[in-house]
Amino acid sequence: MEKEKWRFIDSGDCSPAFNMALDEALLEWHSEGKIPPTIRFYGWNPPTLSIGYFQKVEKEIDMEAVQKHGLGFVRRPTGGRGVLHDKELTYSVIVSEAHPNMPQTVTEAYRVISQGILEGFRLLGLDAYFAVPKTEEEKADLKNPRSAVCFDAPSWYELVVEGRKVAGSAQTRQKGVILQHGSILLDLDEDLLFSLFRYPNERVKERLRQNFKNKAVAINELTDRKVTIEEAKEAFYKGFEKGLDIILEPYTLSDAEVEYVNELAQKKYASDEWNFRR
Repeated sequence: MEKEKWRFIDSGDCSPAFNMALDEALLEWHSEGKIPPTIRFYGWNPPTLSIGYFQKVEKEIDMEAVQKHGLGFVRRPTGGRGVLHDKELTYSVIVSEAHPNMPQTVTEAYRVISQGILEGFRLLGLDAYFAVPKTEEEKADLKNPRSAVCFDAPSWYELVVEGRKVAGSAQTRQKGVILQHGSILLDLDEDLLFSLFRYPNERVKERLRQNFKNKAVAINELTDRKVTIEEAKEAFYKGFEKGLDIILEPYTLSDAEVEYVNELAQKKYASDEWNFRR
């Protein structure tokens, strides 16, 4: 049987507002039947702190630190916790909930989509596997995260190497379409990451930080050579093709599409009303 063709977009390094607007636009266009299922790779300029849809900025984020370090800031349309997007490959997958290969439950859909990421890690020579919480305590931890930092704990079907989380993803479903996006860390500046959140006191901050070291890791800490962003793109491109059993067809946005995304970015994702509303 012939493999299904999906669209592939590498949009390069974009502003935080543009990145989130493009993910939303792709979801919208797919729901209207204008585009096939799509996989997108992207980066961030400037490096950016993104927060989950439900997070409270005043309570959890040190905005002075975000500004001091010259970082971008944006609220995602997906749930989850704070992510520092810097030396990473960010991906998004846009596919209909009704797609024959997509399970109905969020958790199982994660597993199917993340198979592409799993294959990508393997192509880089890393022995990655899915995290599945086994004990009741681990399951309870997922429902009640202790930290505002996304990579603090692996959730269902997150990718793990040597027991530590290497990719974090979040999902939303709107208009009959699944949008899953996530970070594949190449390198991580832990000092910078932990300076961006609020803590009750220094002791709590230090404890969370120590915990974090045991739970999250970047690709280049696991390899004896430096994996470049280009190598990562190639591995995960092939990984998605293999993991989802599809053929990816590169696509460049038209001028009209870019204009639409820019408008949405300005109107919504660059606005204080969206980013600070909770």
